[in-house]
Amino acid sequence: MSAVPSAQPPVPPRHDIIQLRVTADDADTLRALLRHTRPDTGGRPHVGADGRIGIDVYVPEDRVATLEREGVTVTRIGNASEAGRAAQAEVGTGDRFAADDAVPHGLAAKLAG
Repeated sequence: MSAVPSAQPPVPPRHDIIQLRVTADDADTLRALLRHTRPDTGGRPHVGADGRIGIDVYVPEDRVATLEREGVTVTRIGNASEAGRAAQAEVGTGDRFAADDAVPHGLAAKLAG
């Protein structure tokens, strides 16, 4: 056995996930963009009154620039990571059913045992 501790590789920084709306002049341009950049998509594509087609995507903050190109408009909707952290902050801690009088009630089968 070695007395030298094994070196752990450095952990790369995690970038926040950003929600964007990507709108292209036509479906072929949007398809090419999505095929090349492979972002996580949210929902289905939508066609605007002007005939442009768009979709919501989620990418790490450091990849936003990879979506910007001719014929494509990128609009920042929000910071999905920040929204998630805010929602997590609303969740309480501890066991809310720890007290004997706090047993859940409602429509369910109570199993013996």
